[in-house]
Amino acid sequence: MNRKIGIYSSIINLIAIISFSISMLFRFNYGSYFSSMFIAFSFVVMTCCYAYVAEQKYKLAGCISVAFASIYATIILLVYFAQLTTVRLNELTPQAIILLDFQQCSLMFHYDLLGYALMALSTFFAGLTIPTYTKTNKWLKHLLMVHGVFFISCLIMPMLGVFQANSPTWIGIIILEIWCVYFCPISILSSLYFSKYKE
Repeated sequence: MNRKIGIYSSIINLIAIISFSISMLFRFNYGSYFSSMFIAFSFVVMTCCYAYVAEQKYKLAGCISVAFASIYATIILLVYFAQLTTVRLNELTPQAIILLDFQQCSLMFHYDLLGYALMALSTFFAGLTIPTYTKTNKWLKHLLMVHGVFFISCLIMPMLGVFQANSPTWIGIIILEIWCVYFCPISILSSLYFSKYKE
């Protein structure tokens, strides 16, 4: 059962990322918000599985990964649930729109970047739990740990005001599509990694 949870969470993560990518290409914002919620759901389960299957000497890194993943998911779910409910279903005042509408690159957008900074930190510690016995394990470990570098940029960019509401949307789309291309192999390799786990 534990093995299956790891495999299924990785597959759900992959499907959610692909859905997110397609939604971004077609500028279907609510589709990308909904997909992002399932990226968060599945990612938390994946990190729990990394921690569970880790060798004893890597257990602490696994627990740290789960902790950061949980904070990431909490922030992301609050941001996107607000977009799918409050922002979509209510007539908001101009000031409320500035604060709550993700497209305004204000409060919710900045929380989103904070969430992804914590996701990056989580992947770094998850990478520490992966033993490098096989070539696929080495790839998974390196992809997870290199993804951790995004922690710095995602944390600092909101403080520098890099993204504004009048910024060209295509720049953000390209960045996110690159992230999707990068993270899909992590989901695939994670599924293979969990499939080899012997309960």
